[in-house]
Amino acid sequence: MSFSRYLGAGLVGLVLTLSLARAEHTDAVTPPTVPGNSTTINPTVPASPLPTAVAPIAPATPAPTPPPVTSAAPPPQGTALPEGSETEKSVVQIINGFQEPDWASPWIFDLPRGASGTGFLIEGNRIMTNAHVVAWAKQLLVRRYHDPKKYLAKVEFVGHDVDLAVLKVIDPVTGDEDPSFYEGMKPLNFGNLPKVRSTVITYGFPAGGQQISYTRGVVSRIEVQGYVHIGNRAFLAGQTDAAINPGNSGGPVIQDDKVVGVAFEGISGLQNTGYFIPTVIINHFLTDIKDGTYDGVPEAGLRLAALQNPAFRRMLKLPEKSKTGVRVDRILDIPTTQALIKLNDVVMQVGDYPVDDDGTITYEDNTVGVSTAFDLAQNNDVLPLRILRDGQMIDVKLPMKVYTEDYAQGNQYDVLPRYYIYGGLVFTSLSLEYLKTFGHDWSNSAGRELIYELAYRHIEDPAHWRSEPVVLASILDHPVNADLHTRGQAMVDKINGMRIEQLSDVPKAFASGTGPDDIIEFLPDHHFEVLRRDEAIRANPDILETYRVPAPSHL
Repeated sequence: MSFSRYLGAGLVGLVLTLSLARAEHTDAVTPPTVPGNSTTINPTVPASPLPTAVAPIAPATPAPTPPPVTSAAPPPQGTALPEGSETEKSVVQIINGFQEPDWASPWIFDLPRGASGTGFLIEGNRIMTNAHVVAWAKQLLVRRYHDPKKYLAKVEFVGHDVDLAVLKVIDPVTGDEDPSFYEGMKPLNFGNLPKVRSTVITYGFPAGGQQISYTRGVVSRIEVQGYVHIGNRAFLAGQTDAAINPGNSGGPVIQDDKVVGVAFEGISGLQNTGYFIPTVIINHFLTDIKDGTYDGVPEAGLRLAALQNPAFRRMLKLPEKSKTGVRVDRILDIPTTQALIKLNDVVMQVGDYPVDDDGTITYEDNTVGVSTAFDLAQNNDVLPLRILRDGQMIDVKLPMKVYTEDYAQGNQYDVLPRYYIYGGLVFTSLSLEYLKTFGHDWSNSAGRELIYELAYRHIEDPAHWRSEPVVLASILDHPVNADLHTRGQAMVDKINGMRIEQLSDVPKAFASGTGPDDIIEFLPDHHFEVLRRDEAIRANPDILETYRVPAPSHL
């Protein structure tokens, strides 16, 4: 067992675990019913040919004597707020007209689609919502409580790792902030992490209607959960039996008139199970963007394993009756971490939190994964660790940095895929997004070699790991490439003898050729294909024009 911000079993099995999790989770965004429409369309209900049943009016009766007035007891925690309350007026519907790229043909976009979610007003005239509510947006519209008018909005900051974003409502003519939108609205304040078994209310615009809706539920768990939007990260999350349905995404989870979370996920097949992003993660995001840039949650670079085996604990010279400490099982390729931490070091404490031997800490009366203690740090913070090494207790100041080397192993958003075309051969980066183009069952159909290269190579064979593996995604048919047997979905090893470490190496390798032919070598069996160089160069413009490719590359 391992404990890190990586979902599932840590680094090993990362992509497979994430894909399965994404298939079972349901992002609570109302899906479109009409492609290309930025609003959610509800079918018109035909008028019934039958007469409407009307209940008879009861005869008038004398009004009963009212009971004596007594002082009302305070409402129980989580009591629904009255219609038209300040909270409801601060909750808005967000309508996203979006368009995603085709990762197998990276210069092409899918058809425009639309979906809707929820947001709410916070300090600074900002609307908070989920990142997945606004991903790939071409146009964002915001609708206020009981207001038919739709206002134009733009993303100010987005954190796809923590699935949070803040928007600004803008004037469609000037592009400046539109202050009229906020009239009569008050920003919602944030509360603390709610207690397990306490009551919360979720506000949102779920499918099935156009008006605001709320549901009451109990907080059933506080624990580290996979964040489906990014796919390869796990952070603290709250679980509740309050209904979180498509369209609820980005809505506030309220307790005692304060926001204690942002609704963001459900699990299909499980009834009355929804998840919200707690305020500890929300506050991390808001603190991060104060300098005008979102960096992300930093990474310690440690894979930690439970240390409950008595013999192993004796070997590592832990105190006999101690129930504290987890073992460093693997260290990512982060030089600052590698300089301070060694394999089989025992992490006894992270920041203010002692680490139990099963890899958990106690955080605000909740037993949660030790990764939570690391996630409290901001980028460039120095996190104090207490380490047992060779029986000696030492204190380490660990620099925390955002880690991007596993970017391709997660879901990607708002950045166009990169590619290079030569002689009709389409080269692109190996990524989870590319593997998903193999279909819903991509983990079986993509091939073990590609999955191994993306998710396992850097762990099991770091000496041969490439920072950006490149694949031949497809071939645009032309006489110049008609005799090639490899038609795509193959990983590139070398071009003209040059090992391909990243996509930018591909044009350099073709330019480095000295003979009349270009030789492309593929993994895993090292078979190769050959293009006549002068013919490929002459054919390229014709191929681009024939297939209406706007540019030969996007690097």
